[in-house]
Amino acid sequence: MKQENNFDSVHMGRSSIDLYSDDVGAPFVEITKFAAYVGGSPLNISVGGKRLGLNTVALTALGVDPVGDFILHFLEQEGVETAYIPRKPGRRTSAVVLGIEPPDKFPLVYYRDNCADIELTIDDVLASPVTRCKVFQFAGTNLSKEPSRSATFFAAEQARAAGAEVVFDVDFRPDQWHDPRAFGVMARAILPLVDIVLATDDEINAAMLRDPAQITLTHSQVSDTKVAGDVDGGIALMLARGPKALVQKRGIHGARTHLKREDGNIEQIDSPGYPVEVYNILGAGDAFAAGFICGYLRGMGWRKAGRLGAACGAIVVTKHGCANFMPTWDEVMEFVDARGGL
Repeated sequence: MKQENNFDSVHMGRSSIDLYSDDVGAPFVEITKFAAYVGGSPLNISVGGKRLGLNTVALTALGVDPVGDFILHFLEQEGVETAYIPRKPGRRTSAVVLGIEPPDKFPLVYYRDNCADIELTIDDVLASPVTRCKVFQFAGTNLSKEPSRSATFFAAEQARAAGAEVVFDVDFRPDQWHDPRAFGVMARAILPLVDIVLATDDEINAAMLRDPAQITLTHSQVSDTKVAGDVDGGIALMLARGPKALVQKRGIHGARTHLKREDGNIEQIDSPGYPVEVYNILGAGDAFAAGFICGYLRGMGWRKAGRLGAACGAIVVTKHGCANFMPTWDEVMEFVDARGGL
């Protein structure tokens, strides 16, 4: 029996304090100072959605530590619902350290040993409003370890049974897996519970890769990770496993939504991007997700939802950080109106 929706969206997964280099352009070894922001893909998206007018919930876990206090304080100031965020004694709130070397070097290092958010449990999900929302969104990193993995599967099951749309932000972070090929195993396993996938080309290939030897990693991990493969073939394979739509994030080119049709064909809908001068690409995908989900929930249609996401991403790549710089609805409208609208 479907319950009344109390929230627009619930966002489940990792959380962190993000330390962004204040020495923009400096090699990582020469950084002298950092700015502290809140991070973690689902938290960034929850903040972005809230600033756009959605009633959002963050479902993560924090340590009983000052870093956890820092994150809660920021989310509460933003108006994101934090009542369902457990504190995990004996676990640390995680951290990420990020360098900024435009236009194409953005090295980052994760500190997630013994981290709290991977300890999200089925009981934590049962205490949350995943059955009382319109969209349940989760990140791929949730699936890297137990108990977060099974808790995420359970949350997707419960949300879908209650009538929510399940959105999977692929969030491929290879260094968070004991073997990056295991990421694809878990991503493929959860696709039957998913309605909409948000992914880059590399994430699509990593999720559906048929030749694991094609994954190549470098010291910079995410920013330099490349996965060879047939992207269009990967999209078809992903849609064949259950989702009705895959939204392909294409950077400066915006987004392309792939819809599974009843006749077995795939319809493509392009949402052109908004070219801007890039300052920092970190967090652009999360800004896109916030805008897209907002547009989708507002009934704007696939093209305009993708354009709204692209506009949010374009704004954030001109900023220093992510969650702290998510645009409001009025800011996005001013941005797009000056560039031909949505």
